[in-house]
Amino acid sequence: MKQIAVIGGGSWATAIVKMLCCNVPQLHWWVRNAEAIEFIKTNKHNPNYLTSVELDTNKLVLNTDLKEVIKIADVLIMAVPSAFLKDALSGLTPENFKIKQVFSAIKGIVPEHNLIVGEFFNKEYKVPVENIGVITGPCHAEEVAMEKLSYLTIASQNTVNAEFMASQLKCRYIKTCVSDDIYGTEYSAVLKNVFAIASGICHGLGYGDNFQAVLISNSIQEIKRFVDVVHPIDRDIKSSAYLGDLLVTAYSQFSRNRTFGGMIGKGYSVKSAQLEMNMIAEGYYGTKCVYEINRQYNVNMPITNAVYNILYEKISPAIEIKLLADQLA
Repeated sequence: MKQIAVIGGGSWATAIVKMLCCNVPQLHWWVRNAEAIEFIKTNKHNPNYLTSVELDTNKLVLNTDLKEVIKIADVLIMAVPSAFLKDALSGLTPENFKIKQVFSAIKGIVPEHNLIVGEFFNKEYKVPVENIGVITGPCHAEEVAMEKLSYLTIASQNTVNAEFMASQLKCRYIKTCVSDDIYGTEYSAVLKNVFAIASGICHGLGYGDNFQAVLISNSIQEIKRFVDVVHPIDRDIKSSAYLGDLLVTAYSQFSRNRTFGGMIGKGYSVKSAQLEMNMIAEGYYGTKCVYEINRQYNVNMPITNAVYNILYEKISPAIEIKLLADQLA
């Protein structure tokens, strides 16, 4: 059996651990905080995230030493927020990732590098493209915790690797499918967070369902325009990995990006919203990264530009969304 390791201790990492424990006899789990590890061992719960989920500690090998976890594992599932990924990997070299399979469950872009996670591992740690994969939704960790029927798409250009990971995540309440679109699925997962922030901002400003429908229908078109330019292959943008993931993130009560946007729309500053949430809204970082990446491609992205102007240029949400509304159809 291949040894699998989950890297990260947040809600999505915890949900992935829960899914994998349905199938694997042993699972390695890197959690930064030693106190959290001791709590999990004693109480069978993550003390900080998805606290209602009972974890099968008989199958878990918990460790704070990332280098040791990576050395043991054959397959690595990265679930650290993108803004902290580089720091978490500090001290590691391409040699540590030699012959490893790396799956990104992060749904973000690595700041400073402006690279999606797969590209980051390929360029910085020399992981071959065929050994890189993406785990994407539509799927919220909170509904996994409640064992609500959910769907995952596993993308890799190596079909064997994708099907292996899909088989390990599939269980009574999780259905899986595979794709070879590692670039489109990962960029789409980043962009849907940006558009969920836009949705939250509009909700916070008092816009109704009618406008939200127009906003989200324009959002999926914006995703298509961008991914078709960045990685032009034949893909069905209406499938669950793209449209489905956008819908659940833009509309769900569990969406931290929508929640973050809602607070911005109601007048919170970025910093005060982040402090009150006490969770990472990946779309905040993703907005700046996509905006900067798009300087190279010049894709028409009015919604992304509007969110960037609100979050980073500090333009009034009311004014910026009013200007955006005139551009949508």
